[in-house]
Amino acid sequence: MLVSLKELMKDAEKGGYAVGAFNVSNLESLMAIMQAAEETGRGVILNYAEVHAPFLSMEQAALIMLDAAKKAKVPVCVHLDHGSSMESCIQAIRLGFTSVMLDASAEDYETNVRETKEIVRLAHSVGVTVEAELGHIFSSDMGLAESPKEAEALESFDSAEDVYTDPATAKDFVERTGVDVLAIAFGTTHGIYTKKPKLDLERITKIKEAIDIPFVMHGGSGLSKEEFQTAIRNGIRKINYYTYMTLAGGRAVKEALDQKSPDENIFFHDIPMIAVEAMKENVKEAIQVFGMEV
Repeated sequence: MLVSLKELMKDAEKGGYAVGAFNVSNLESLMAIMQAAEETGRGVILNYAEVHAPFLSMEQAALIMLDAAKKAKVPVCVHLDHGSSMESCIQAIRLGFTSVMLDASAEDYETNVRETKEIVRLAHSVGVTVEAELGHIFSSDMGLAESPKEAEALESFDSAEDVYTDPATAKDFVERTGVDVLAIAFGTTHGIYTKKPKLDLERITKIKEAIDIPFVMHGGSGLSKEEFQTAIRNGIRKINYYTYMTLAGGRAVKEALDQKSPDENIFFHDIPMIAVEAMKENVKEAIQVFGMEV
């Protein structure tokens, strides 16, 4: 069933768990996510990121994601991830997305506030949930598949305080914009971790003490079960997850092809199904961890 992000977050807040937000970059990734959701009986968020436009346009994504959500037996939100502009968010709303994220975190603070407030006004008038980002979420130079930002790490900045979300600033931002959920920065990275991240998990608790709304973890791929679940206990309610899902699909295909003899026929229609099965199992594991079931 198609639902808003706000509905999923309300249940997650009550139950003390997080909902997985999985990027849809093609039909096969959508199949894997939906099969995992149905088999686990858990709601999911279908993310569309503009960085995937070379593989799948927003219009194409809307058609298949909304169709899958409406036919699902579990609650499904269709979400625009890292919307690059107000125009992108408006386009997603018109296409039927039930949630949008305006990522103006690279802009100066007042611009971020002003643009987010306007999207909140427009989105709320038609019942659409809004996510925003405050602080700076790092990007790896490997498997950068959620955000168009250049590769960077904590060492690129003078101190963590320059990039991690500040509780007082978060309180001001939420009060002035009326945003529904907030993506906060505490040390995670988009893409594949090339070294162990420096996470400030206590920062989540401090921000939660300042503002009582659901928080989002971006760059969640690659963390340990313990790190995920500590973050969830501290207030994370939505976790973006893509890199290791698609990596599982790629590795499964490579392994299957490596087992073929040079003269053995390979039919292309079999290859995507290998990836779907591997991605489905990876997503199921993530859903169970985020749901605090294991």
